[in-house]
Amino acid sequence: MFIYPAIDLLNGRAVRLKQGDYSQKTEFSDDPAAVARRWVELGADRIHVVDLDGAKAGKPVNGAVIRAIVEAAGVPVQLGGGLRTDADLETVFGWGVRWAVLGTRALQAPDWTRAVATRYPDHIVLGVDAKNGFVATEGWLEVSQVKAIDLAKQVSDAPLAAVVYTDIAKDGMMSGPNFAGLAEMKAAVPLPVIASGGVCTLDHVRRLIDEGIPGCIIGRALYEGSLDLAAALALTRPPQ
Repeated sequence: MFIYPAIDLLNGRAVRLKQGDYSQKTEFSDDPAAVARRWVELGADRIHVVDLDGAKAGKPVNGAVIRAIVEAAGVPVQLGGGLRTDADLETVFGWGVRWAVLGTRALQAPDWTRAVATRYPDHIVLGVDAKNGFVATEGWLEVSQVKAIDLAKQVSDAPLAAVVYTDIAKDGMMSGPNFAGLAEMKAAVPLPVIASGGVCTLDHVRRLIDEGIPGCIIGRALYEGSLDLAAALALTRPPQ
């Protein structure tokens, strides 16, 4: 399993939100590039970045910081938040981003999502953010009438790299991931499913591995020190 340490950007700083609530933020660093270097020094071989300002604005906002993270990390970077157009994708791939996560736009335009996945095979990730099973969009500020599973099924025939499944109720709450929701998503689509939200103990990581989930994103637990990144990574790699 691959572990993606998360760096969420708000006003150029690394923060974490609780359940996607912009009013419940905790700032962890004013140097996100240094945070990326730290995770890589501990063994991370990929980084997950969310442009929270971009998610609200509907376009990439923290470009300079994201470019600095890509350069500092030296490992593949996955980016979500406000990516809605062909020009946005061209821009972020030009910054050196490896994977672009599409959420709001994927819901609005599944045909476009399939088209860009074909244009950038294995570089587009579907971001499915669920609240009570329904897709949330616009930086989680709006909840649609579309079920998370149904959205994933609509585009699962495209050459996407993965699906990032986030249960908003679990995000930043340190209460464990939604294992049932992850299992349902894994059974519904022929794509790798990356768990996001609530992963905060080594037991959570072990269970995800046991259940065949090929990736997980970890945020608050790393910043607050309740989960040791090196120990988590050791679980995912065969002994030398």
